[in-house]
Amino acid sequence: MIKNLRARELSPVRERMPLSNHLFSEAVTLLQKLIRTPSFSGEEADAADQIQEYLATYGIKVKRKGNNIWCYNKFYDPERPTILLNSHIDTVKPNEGYSNDPFCPEIFAGRLYGLGSNDAGGCLVSLIATFLHFYSYQGLGFNLCLAATAEEENSGINGIKSVLPLLGQLELAIVGEPTLLQMAIAEKGNLVIDCISNGRPGHAAREEGENAIYNCMKDLEWFRSFKFPQQIEGLPPVKMTVTTIKAGLQHNIVPGKCEYTVDIRNDDTYTQEYILNTIKNNVSSEFTVRPGSLGASSVPQDHPIVKTGIAIGCKTYSSPTTSDQAWLTIPSVKIGPGDSARSHSADEYIFLEEIKNGINLYIKLLDTLPLMLINNPNKYKNEIKYINN
Repeated sequence: MIKNLRARELSPVRERMPLSNHLFSEAVTLLQKLIRTPSFSGEEADAADQIQEYLATYGIKVKRKGNNIWCYNKFYDPERPTILLNSHIDTVKPNEGYSNDPFCPEIFAGRLYGLGSNDAGGCLVSLIATFLHFYSYQGLGFNLCLAATAEEENSGINGIKSVLPLLGQLELAIVGEPTLLQMAIAEKGNLVIDCISNGRPGHAAREEGENAIYNCMKDLEWFRSFKFPQQIEGLPPVKMTVTTIKAGLQHNIVPGKCEYTVDIRNDDTYTQEYILNTIKNNVSSEFTVRPGSLGASSVPQDHPIVKTGIAIGCKTYSSPTTSDQAWLTIPSVKIGPGDSARSHSADEYIFLEEIKNGINLYIKLLDTLPLMLINNPNKYKNEIKYINN
């Protein structure tokens, strides 16, 4: 059945067959294999092999750099715009709260348990199934580039950032992350600063030294309470959180240095330069910016991909979390099966029904997108060009 589906040449797009149960079943099986295969950031080679081998069973030749793999639809046409389907292979390390084996993909009560099942294995296998669904169609008005990439969880330099120049011209991206199948049309950026409050060491029993902890308390309170002016009611544009703090050598020495870290999440209301200048003008602590900061991203609400999502019933929202979407310079949305609240949690899981619904939604989104573009092909000609077949 699948061989016939792959070989069938359909035009126009609307005549496509519905999702094959076989593709859904294969998606679940592939996800189980990936859960069994540890793939911490920077250590995704075995998981990338699993994906490459699976795609090879369909006769798909993939390209690879490091632990990143990508491929294109069978009838790729350089004259047509290309849509990127991207999700990540890597996972965080399991936390101490797991009550079961994080690498054992058990299915219980409709849930598939295991590390990376929700973040973002369910999205990854759903996008792979979607890519296979469209792989052999000649009636597409666009190309598809499937990219399974590494080092998303640590914003590593050997992840999607390292292969973007190799993917060719891209016009639009769908990034797979667990969003309860809601469409994130904006995403917070992530900026991390390491701060040092200085004092002077002394003996705790005498009035000696200058306590660096006391010196930084005013700064800590500022980070806790300061609010950047909101441009949109109900949507704080910047969230600053002190996440680590370290000071002192032993109980009888006044600490001469207090180090702490601030995690900053921001939308594109304020530039990172403006945020850093605001901090500099309000705190006495010295600070440095960690490399690899991620910029905020957004796509206009009247963009065809957003209008298409709304037309097929997707809710839209602004995401407080970051993803590989931050590295993209093209219009993009973040959407996928699973729930962000389960990410990085103990006993992580995803509902099987979420995977099935995710595949169906991705397919419906791409099926409907060309129809939306027909209505106004010129407005977005520099973003997505509709190719009339």
